[in-house]
Amino acid sequence: MGRQWLHAKRAIVNERKSKVAGKLTKEISVAAKLGGPDLAANARLFAAVEKAKKASVTRDVIERAIRKGAGIGDDKLVLEHIVFEGYAPHKVPLIVEVYTDNHQRTAPEMRVLFKKGVLGQGGSNKFLFDHVGLVEAHHADPKTDLEAAAIEAGANDFEAVSHELNDDIPEGHAGARFITDLKAVHAVSTWLAKNGWIVVTAELGYLAKNYPELDEAARTEVGEFLHALDDHDDVQRVWAAVK
Repeated sequence: MGRQWLHAKRAIVNERKSKVAGKLTKEISVAAKLGGPDLAANARLFAAVEKAKKASVTRDVIERAIRKGAGIGDDKLVLEHIVFEGYAPHKVPLIVEVYTDNHQRTAPEMRVLFKKGVLGQGGSNKFLFDHVGLVEAHHADPKTDLEAAAIEAGANDFEAVSHELNDDIPEGHAGARFITDLKAVHAVSTWLAKNGWIVVTAELGYLAKNYPELDEAARTEVGEFLHALDDHDDVQRVWAAVK
């Protein structure tokens, strides 16, 4: 094969980077549409822009995505927000958030992806989740008191997050996910940013109330299923009852 395998590997890596960049720019546009183009007043947008910068998305692309989402100029964002509810293999409940410009294309593609699970739409399993605000951040001091930070920031709860769980958290840093009221995401993010924390995610999301017991083989199968969902271009978030 000579060096053909190397070219193939590079092509796969480049394709993956392109997909990540595409999702990040879409997230920027959606955040700007929902909360406006001002990074200082839009925690979700600020976090999305920081992620895009780390992924080497150019400033021109970022600014164009912000303008598109905010409706500034001729190129306006036209995306439909769809929530698919269903179950992964082994009856693991999940919620999939999709932003698409073509519902008629996306819906059948989702049905194909769900061939190993159960797809429902419209109030089928949201009662199994809490709808909350989620802020993930890290602090350079690994001994930072996470509970004190959560209380001061106005979060309802917190959990430690390591680099192994989220590669946006640098090794050696204190990492945490702060759980907030739906309307408190920006306030919590702002307090953290002013007190030495780097915010990497600020969004509304779903946390499962209970988690099915899975053995290693089942966890692997569920993980592969979730990865296939997340890999779809129109899928922005997958929330599943998996620890």
